[in-house]
Amino acid sequence: MPTNGQIPAHDPAAERHIPVLSDLPRPLYARAESLRAGSWTPLHRHEWVQFSYAISGVLGVHTAEGSFFAPPQWGVWIPAGVEHEVVSSMRAEMRSLYVRTQDSSWAPTRCRVLEVTPLARELIKSFCLLPATYPETDSQEARLVQVLLDQLAQLPEVGFSLPLPRHPRLLGLCNELIEDPSQMITLHDWAARMGTSEKTLMRLFQRETGLSFRGWRQRARLLSSLSALEEGDSVTNTALACGYDSTSAFIAAFKGLFGYTPGELFK
Repeated sequence: MPTNGQIPAHDPAAERHIPVLSDLPRPLYARAESLRAGSWTPLHRHEWVQFSYAISGVLGVHTAEGSFFAPPQWGVWIPAGVEHEVVSSMRAEMRSLYVRTQDSSWAPTRCRVLEVTPLARELIKSFCLLPATYPETDSQEARLVQVLLDQLAQLPEVGFSLPLPRHPRLLGLCNELIEDPSQMITLHDWAARMGTSEKTLMRLFQRETGLSFRGWRQRARLLSSLSALEEGDSVTNTALACGYDSTSAFIAAFKGLFGYTPGELFK
């Protein structure tokens, strides 16, 4: 994960090139990509909405506000004008929809992770087969697009994001935990390092991230586990690597966040 808007070093050979578009030819524009392990884009922004959907693999979208993760069958909604990069630590199949802002005025102006329903999945699959300049006026293609837009507006949001604080010292401490999720640093340790009380730090953490310290740390650990699990690592090894000393506790926390056990999510 990047921290404080700083993007870690990437393999230049794995850079994905962003298509040059001055405008979208239709309300929806589709891209289908097979991503190699370590694929990444440079920081960029669009004048339209982007919805990046992971058919397989785990997508990461990083912004100055935080990181957003899409395991298989979820997608990340990126509003127009938001600077971001898209990365995949393993091989992935991605479908991206670009949506004109005037055709998505119903959407909140923030990044979100959305669950792709079976109906939306089939509509995306069908839409990706259409030409970029599909017929618009009273056509089967235009009706499919309208149904797909209606479905996108109804996709349920899930909490697969990791908000980052703006407070410089607090951000530095969060970065340490992101880089090494297994470390057992406590709120007491953090307060001592910052020269403040635990109560003051708890309030600061809640105000800066919208999460409690415990909730933020648990989410950071669970999100860090996705890539290893997708690559086939065992649940036990993954649990230990991200700071859990009990496999059952890891599975319970994982299901609490993602709604599935690791085995169910990556089935």
